[in-house]
Amino acid sequence: MDFNGQRVLVVGGSSGIGAAAAAAFAARGAKVVIASRSADKLAAAAREIGTPVETLTLDITNDDNVQRVLESAGEFDHVVISAAQTPSGPVRGLELADAYRAMDSKFWGAYRVARAARIRPGGSLTLVSGFLSVRPSKSSVLQGAINAALESLGRGLALELSPVRVNTVSPGLIATPLWSKLDVGAREAMYEGAAARLPARRVGQPEDVANAIVYLAATPYATGSTVLVDGGGAIA
Repeated sequence: MDFNGQRVLVVGGSSGIGAAAAAAFAARGAKVVIASRSADKLAAAAREIGTPVETLTLDITNDDNVQRVLESAGEFDHVVISAAQTPSGPVRGLELADAYRAMDSKFWGAYRVARAARIRPGGSLTLVSGFLSVRPSKSSVLQGAINAALESLGRGLALELSPVRVNTVSPGLIATPLWSKLDVGAREAMYEGAAARLPARRVGQPEDVANAIVYLAATPYATGSTVLVDGGGAIA
């Protein structure tokens, strides 16, 4: 898994799974570019990675911004899309404006980037979905539907963009800053409860998902795939 000299864009690379993926590529010699809406978060993530990393301020919900920024960014060998802000809740409780915003961020955001990013032939595009696509939750119906749509998009793009390879990684519960709004006690209780239910007997870390992202980018025979990294959550 040597990416020496290859150029990799990680959209959503300022935190969580995206930051872990950026660090994993950088450790393997890639020239990494991380993108997100917050210049401050990008700068902090770049310092954390340690090796020289480029940054791009990118708003995946803005058509013109995505097109303009990615047109000027040049070609990449690999692109990873991990950015999303998805308000959650039951269908009859979640405001429609929030539902539209969730779809616009995670699904249409990935669609915009896939449409605008320039990827060299033989390179790869990797999307990040989530195991709710195959294991629905009655309190997160929309998130499951968005993830399923994203995985279907990945399979279709694998045909349309060939010989660029397109795959999806589907995480389960991952300990990321997404859960930082919970107080420490509630968060730890949630993690402990999930670990007790999962066959893997642990909660995932961002690096677990990053390993799968790197594997798919490095494997020239992998395309049109969805790889679950969920501790067995889809079967538990």
